[in-house]
Amino acid sequence: QVQLVESGGGLVQPGGSLRLSCAASGSIFRFFVMGWYRQAAGKQRELVAVITNGGGTNYADSVKGRFTISRDNAKITVYLQMNSLKPEDTAVYYCYYRGVDASNRNLEVWGQGTLVTVSS
Repeated sequence: QVQLVESGGGLVQPGGSLRLSCAASGSIFRFFVMGWYRQAAGKQRELVAVITNGGGTNYADSVKGRFTISRDNAKITVYLQMNSLKPEDTAVYYCYYRGVDASNRNLEVWGQGTLVTVSS
């Protein structure tokens, strides 16, 4: 089984920055997609940014130009650099993993979430 450990959330003022980290461990063989979703109070969970095994990225329109996703393949870790944060970025951010194990079984795993609060 794959486990995801998230870190980096916290309280930041508008215009500030945070960096989220998500480290995957366990029965990992190959990942297809890793990234971040978020869910604000009273809202549906939405995609923030993902990165594929080939290095391609996809961002929500609301974060383009402000957030950057990157990866460390050696550690199977993804990062989300969040700049120019806005109050509307306030949400619980969830790391996401999709891949296969050594037996080619599909794996889809969510992290426990880390709270990001953007407020003066």
